[in-house]
Amino acid sequence: MRNVKRIIALACTLSLGMGMFVGCGKNKDAANKDVTIDVFQFKVEAKEALEKATKEYIKENPNVKINVQTVGGGEDYGAALKSKFASGEEPTIYNIGGAQDVIDWKEKLEDLSGEPWVSQAFDGTLEAVKKDGKLYGMPFNQEGYGLVYNKEIFKKAGIDPNTIKTYADLEKASDTLNSKKAELKLDAVFALPGKENWVTGLHLSNVAFANEFENVVKAFEAKNIDFKYNAELKKLLDLQIKYAFKPDNTNKSINSVDYATQVEKNLALGKVAMIQQGNWAFGSIDGVDKTLSQNVGILPMPLDKVKEGAIPVGVPMYWAINSKKDDDTKKEAKKFLNWLYTSDKGKEMIIKDFKFIPAFKGYDSENLQPADPLAKEVLRYAKEGKTMPWVFMGYPTGWGMDKLGVDIQKYIAGDMTWDALVQDAKKTWQEARK
Repeated sequence: MRNVKRIIALACTLSLGMGMFVGCGKNKDAANKDVTIDVFQFKVEAKEALEKATKEYIKENPNVKINVQTVGGGEDYGAALKSKFASGEEPTIYNIGGAQDVIDWKEKLEDLSGEPWVSQAFDGTLEAVKKDGKLYGMPFNQEGYGLVYNKEIFKKAGIDPNTIKTYADLEKASDTLNSKKAELKLDAVFALPGKENWVTGLHLSNVAFANEFENVVKAFEAKNIDFKYNAELKKLLDLQIKYAFKPDNTNKSINSVDYATQVEKNLALGKVAMIQQGNWAFGSIDGVDKTLSQNVGILPMPLDKVKEGAIPVGVPMYWAINSKKDDDTKKEAKKFLNWLYTSDKGKEMIIKDFKFIPAFKGYDSENLQPADPLAKEVLRYAKEGKTMPWVFMGYPTGWGMDKLGVDIQKYIAGDMTWDALVQDAKKTWQEARK
């Protein structure tokens, strides 16, 4: 009997090694059930890459069928997701944005705490989707922003960007650039897009509130703000205003500068030395000047003697799995997401096809480096731990742009004092949390 068992075991081993699946022993994976996974996702730019990835996964897992539906590009994904669930055609895999979505969708969220990728996630990328000791989302990718600068201009000005860590360093470099504007053929040192409330009301203010709240969940739960670092934030904003591109030579005209003017008509044309933007600006710069786009980097956004040498890095969206699906479907959905971000094939696609900045460790090999210099910079800051979180995603709905952002516009134009801005920020936050 012992010999018979050995022969059967050997036959099973040989069959599996040859890619043949037979009903041997307790090998349940050899006869996986047919499973259909419906993916409902928001990122239009990732549509083709995701569809390509699902085909690759299906080649390795012929029992799995994956359908991808993409909603985005100007459409309201949140509203579309609610309609999708209400229709009865509930997706297996979908996207959530953070703390509020965890509350809104909690009954439909699978706990992902035990997944193998969790230990590989960069610090700070999971807090927004944790609640009551459980983890409900997998990071899509990372994005980061700071002061995007033209390396050639800095070189001509005799400034080593690697020495710019503190606010004092930034101020000194700005003064130098301003003194050499004619020589460097610059219109200004900075281009500050006052028209874009998200740049000031969300991204700029985040530098102060990331230090007040530590993470997005604490911001989301806060009933009040101290605006503890408002004076330091004022210095960083004032520096940009002082040396900003001003269409009609007045501070008020800074508020007419939009994203396209800032990125494409100023930085990409070599008319300013730096701008506050993120890695997403690469495409716009590259569309204007492919040589210059390969010669840009990201400087820190330093708060004087508070947080220096770092940039804000965050996760724009998370993958979630529908907890109401059957166990086999959920198991395969987890396997697919893990394969996409941690297998050799999946990691290669994340970099080359999705063009993502990964939110996970394990992408260190030469062939897994992001293609564009701004993405490389964000990843470098993340690996070195020189980051601060995106807490603006925990602001009260609309507060960052419609309240604080509008007040910053008034301050830039000289129509509001900074003290009044700070008091209004505290008041409107508190009112929004009632």
